[in-house]
Amino acid sequence: MSKEIPHIDFESAYSKVEGIEIITLESLIKRTKDLDHNPEKAHHLSFNILIYYTHGKSKHLVDFVWHDVQKNTLIHLSKGQVHAFKFNEDIKGFLIMFTEDYLKKQLNKLPKSEIIRLFNSHLFSPRIQVPENSNVEKYINLFSEEYFNEHNSYNKQKICDSLYTILFSKLEQLKQYQTFHLKNTEKLETFIAFKSLVEKYYTSSRNADFYASKLNITYKHLNVICKTIVDTTAKSFIDTFVILEAKRLLINSSIKSNELAFKMGFNEPTNFVKYFKKQTGLTPNSFKKEYL
Repeated sequence: MSKEIPHIDFESAYSKVEGIEIITLESLIKRTKDLDHNPEKAHHLSFNILIYYTHGKSKHLVDFVWHDVQKNTLIHLSKGQVHAFKFNEDIKGFLIMFTEDYLKKQLNKLPKSEIIRLFNSHLFSPRIQVPENSNVEKYINLFSEEYFNEHNSYNKQKICDSLYTILFSKLEQLKQYQTFHLKNTEKLETFIAFKSLVEKYYTSSRNADFYASKLNITYKHLNVICKTIVDTTAKSFIDTFVILEAKRLLINSSIKSNELAFKMGFNEPTNFVKYFKKQTGLTPNSFKKEYL
């Protein structure tokens, strides 16, 4: 049994457009046997990906949570996330994959609100159910046509870049209805600062008071902000963050749970096991066996 899940790098077979690739779900399913990993088993991404389902019903695993997918479901995954498909014979769709470098080049074309909504896996659901009357699929089809157009490759990179920006602006249009509470800029900016601090210090402290102090606000005020933005307490957000990082480390390396305990900032391995089991209902070793 493998001690870690596959880490998938970006490898485009199409050199005329740098940093981005589009393929169909059908083609991925057909070449599954030729791949060095099984897409239906949990695997780790080193790039960003959009998966748009145009036909059929199934499920999609994102960071250890299964999401129902059907026609017009869009799954957005950021670099570092873990995911897996569940293939059915009738599912169809598109995968748009793009590197971190490509994303950075496009950021200047996207408003700050779009970046926050679309590229923050700790804030929002990876699943968007696109309305039937939306023209998102038309833009994806147009993107695919331009990407694979062999008759005229002049300016192809710029055309694809522009369609990418349009597509993401359309997704922002849809996402705004799921994230209406983010219009409070002051609270949002404080929450983003809180999240950044958690990313930096989570191995040092899991205490919400610690982060409130760093932000020069009270614990009560931090709780109000967290409940407004993500509908949970500051402590709950910290615990969720820590557990997700622990899960990713558990299945992406040969590290033992005892070693991971110290890496995560726990003084005693038994304390980490108790903490992990309290949050997930499983011991670290049981969790690892389940996903490997």
